Amino acid sequence: MIHLFNGFQNQFGGSERETLELYRLLGADSRVCLWATSSRVSEGLMQEFPIRRVSPATRNVPDGGTYVFLGAHWRNKMWPYLIPRPRRLIYVFNTFHPKLIALTTRRPRLLRWPAAELVLISEFQRRVLQVEGVVHASPIDIGRFSPRRARPNGPFTVGRLSRDTADKHHRDDVALYEALLGDGTAVRIQGGTPLKDKLAPHPQLELLPQGEFAAEQFLPTLDVFYYRTGSHVETFGRVVFEAMACGLPVVCHSHGGYVDHIRHGENGFLFETTQQAARILADLKADPGLRSTVGRKARLTVEQMFSSQALQERLDFYRR
Repeated sequence: MIHLFNGFQNQFGGSERETLELYRLLGADSRVCLWATSSRVSEGLMQEFPIRRVSPATRNVPDGGTYVFLGAHWRNKMWPYLIPRPRRLIYVFNTFHPKLIALTTRRPRLLRWPAAELVLISEFQRRVLQVEGVVHASPIDIGRFSPRRARPNGPFTVGRLSRDTADKHHRDDVALYEALLGDGTAVRIQGGTPLKDKLAPHPQLELLPQGEFAAEQFLPTLDVFYYRTGSHVETFGRVVFEAMACGLPVVCHSHGGYVDHIRHGENGFLFETTQQAARILADLKADPGLRSTVGRKARLTVEQMFSSQALQERLDFYRR
């Protein structure tokens, strides 16, 4: 039995989506159970998926086997002492906070759980943290995302997708968006409500709330996917790879878990400064052939990353 633990607080959150995709994949030929470690679990997720709250008082607890914690931890909680001991303990670490590694890997003696096996989600994350562990790309069902068909006539559109939090947006991007709009480019941002008091209304500007459209519906409405965050640093960047799965050229800041998979000028673009980003976007606007060539190679990249063989190797790690 494999038990997957997550807070399940945000139905659009990356760790929640990662957990649910791992549940789908492992559930094809293994017994898998979903557990919420937070009392603030999303009711929408509870209704859509068979998520159970850990509750020793009602004997609603995992019964041993393999315990996998994704974006959640068990330290400083009472219930781990009241449930059966796991055969294996796996911690999927998807942040940059080394204190959380210590919380999970240094076990109280009374708990008597096995040593935690650490899974990281990018080589970039491993380099930054300088810790040991296996690296598994966060699983994505790329079958949901089809290479984008030629869009009907309309303005060249640059956009992005994220959660509605201020730290997902870089302060310098406001000026970049204003310059794009002034040059006739449409800007479409889902998860863009934190920018509503920073960008003046414009007929070619759309700031949509998170979850307005599913990613596979929203991304094909763009010509180019642009991504840079503020204080938040992406350990992996699922949405970048979802955009690549749609055959979009991606233009991303060169600091995040996606950087090791983007070959600048070949299957995407990386930039350091706003001026570099503006030049890349201008080149892509002027050259539809470049957009098409880079987009095709972007799609091939994710097909290799999430091939059946690659996924099987990652799933075997949890099943063994």
